Amino acid sequence: MCDTTQGTAKGDILIENDRVRVTRWSFAAKGDNTGWHRHEHDYVVIPQFDGTLEIKLPGGERTTAELRTGEPYYRPLGTEHDVISGNDFPCAFIEVELMDRKG
Repeated sequence: MCDTTQGTAKGDILIENDRVRVTRWSFAAKGDNTGWHRHEHDYVVIPQFDGTLEIKLPGGERTTAELRTGEPYYRPLGTEHDVISGNDFPCAFIEVELMDRKG
């Protein structure tokens, strides 16, 4: 992830090498966020909970993502957003960035 603004969610890098970077994003409370950012690499997200994330997109658009534990999704490099917890409980997801392609 790059071009970030400070958010309240906690990002812990679990693995980082020339092929992948694996980060656990933890949200302690509803409204915690990653901060606005643009992804430099293709990536996969693996939710560790059943619940929702609110996504702020460029131009003021906002969407809601319904997530299920262990059901991954893929996004391409260049994705820009701020990810916000919509849950009344602590939650987390694993983000796997594919370092072989950079934008």
